[in-house]
Amino acid sequence: MTKRAGILVAVGATVAGLLTAAPGPAAATAGSTPPAPKLKWTDCPTESYPTLQCAKVRAPLDHRRPSGRQVTLALSRVPHTAKKFQGPLLVNPGGPGGSGLSMAGFVASSLPKKVAAQYDVIGFDPRGVGKSTPALNCLPGHFDPVRPDSVPTSYRAERVNRDRAESFARACGEKHGDVLPYMDTVSAAKDLDVIRRALGSRQLNYFGYSYGTYLGAVYAKLYPERVRRLVLDSVVDPDDVWYEGNLGQDYAFDDRHKAFAAWVAKNDAAYGLGTDPARVEAAWYRMRADVARKPAGGTVGASELEDTFLPGGYYNGYWPYLAEAFAAYVKDRDAEALVEVYENFGAVDASGDNGYSVYTAVQCRDAGWPEHWSTWRNDSRRIHKKAPFMTWNNTWYNAPCANWPVPPLRPLPVNNRQLPPALILQATDDAATPYGGAVSMHRKLKGSSLVVEEGGGNHGITLSGNECLDQHLTAYLTDGTVPRGRGEADAVCAALPEPKPLPAEKAAAQSVDNSKGSRLHGLLGFRR
Repeated sequence: MTKRAGILVAVGATVAGLLTAAPGPAAATAGSTPPAPKLKWTDCPTESYPTLQCAKVRAPLDHRRPSGRQVTLALSRVPHTAKKFQGPLLVNPGGPGGSGLSMAGFVASSLPKKVAAQYDVIGFDPRGVGKSTPALNCLPGHFDPVRPDSVPTSYRAERVNRDRAESFARACGEKHGDVLPYMDTVSAAKDLDVIRRALGSRQLNYFGYSYGTYLGAVYAKLYPERVRRLVLDSVVDPDDVWYEGNLGQDYAFDDRHKAFAAWVAKNDAAYGLGTDPARVEAAWYRMRADVARKPAGGTVGASELEDTFLPGGYYNGYWPYLAEAFAAYVKDRDAEALVEVYENFGAVDASGDNGYSVYTAVQCRDAGWPEHWSTWRNDSRRIHKKAPFMTWNNTWYNAPCANWPVPPLRPLPVNNRQLPPALILQATDDAATPYGGAVSMHRKLKGSSLVVEEGGGNHGITLSGNECLDQHLTAYLTDGTVPRGRGEADAVCAALPEPKPLPAEKAAAQSVDNSKGSRLHGLLGFRR
């Protein structure tokens, strides 16, 4: 799941027809290869990344018709400066729907200078995203407040949310029906090979977070001989694409919300909500019931409150800000505090509308979803009883797939025995991509190495302050070295310490946190 791209303002986002098989590796390379497109790099510096360059490349909308209609992919680059050149390093923040243009500057500036200097670090907006064209925007304002309560208390309330999801799917079909059949992970992976050819490189290096791990694994399946190095951080379970994976997230995010409540209880001196985690969690649900009846500031209803606190399940660096607003509302009925934290963490802007449009387009097309709404309803009711934090919210986020206007494909198996060693990195308590997915990917990629952050709960764990993890990443990008162990994991790193409460005035003001973790998670966005 990815909520939106570029969302942090101050703290840095009925299945139709029969199943159709996705083209396999043979189809990907069949026929004549079109001439490599030419890239024209122009300077596009920012204050943070003064050496950044930009370019665009054209790729077939339908890769089976390379001379047909084209899409344009926006690229960014921090060029190598060392004599030793190890080729392009393509970086992706996940999604589907996440913009990757800023990732090039972030990765290049976060790696050790000696290592970054040996690569052309390449960011890109995948098809449909951001500055690539056409960019999808199915229904602007779909997440504008105040939305209906995500948890239906009656058939009528459920119908209201179903109608919203169906309206979104219908709008996508009406506005982008000519593009939707080609919005899928296999097509996006083939775009990567267009980028590789445009860069003039025989092979590419790839570094993907979150959904970007699945995109990288699919590329490796299609073109194993073209993969030089492959880094997968916070790994999608390739066996659960996509409905089952979302059900697993419901439980995992509820666990992370309980971890947040336990942290607030542990820091009762700062927040004054009690020392019992269960009582703190109960206070949060009372707050939810309050804003469901009367939205805070006329803006933050129950669904918006869930959206606001969901980022805490991705990155615990947000906990002090969320806890300050939580305590301010519970103790003082400070609606303004909830509105401010919603605007920083939960509100969806135009880039978020685009990101959600691509998210649904890819996930609904990639794989089959339940054809009967009763399956969605029964699963949601069953899981909600045990994991109420985001189950129904997640159901409605994905519900357009129940009525998507183009039929689904079958996921491409990513098992691979032809790759050089890949580096896989995973936190044990990651909610967005639970730990089992990394174990599954490790087993499917022969020769891969799994590095585990024991006790870590953040989603996206390298280049965010954990020196142990970054040492493994650096060694791999330097010369291909991976750790080798005898157990399930090849190496284990301790998790970073939990955050400390911030001074009340700083947390309440949502002051900028310029840590590595905050910068990374501002780029990754939310919802996978």
